[in-house]
Amino acid sequence: MRKQLRLRKRKDFDTVFKKGQFLTSRLLVLRSVPNQLQHNRYGFVTSKRLGNAVVRNRVRRRLKEGIRSLTTRPGRDIVISTRAPAAHADFHQLKAAVASLFARAGILSDDPNASGKEKHP
Repeated sequence: MRKQLRLRKRKDFDTVFKKGQFLTSRLLVLRSVPNQLQHNRYGFVTSKRLGNAVVRNRVRRRLKEGIRSLTTRPGRDIVISTRAPAAHADFHQLKAAVASLFARAGILSDDPNASGKEKHP
């Protein structure tokens, strides 16, 4: 994921945690807040309770790929936090959980061919 598509600064994460919309599922927690950009920025939180570094990195890679394949509306800062069951979930379960949360938050684009389609390399 390109640097411009990532949340990297502590103050950006703090803004999302303090002012953002909050949705949960069995595997994930989604927080999002509008930004003034033409693209979304994503942050991932995986605690040590999830498992060792190998497990945490695997979950993050699966989440990034799941997000990359979705068509989203631009203009939001999004933080995805994992819950303990995510360590044992496969790619398809994580992608379904992300898609469900994005749909509930109104982040998914209704039209897959929309001109506002956000592209993730």
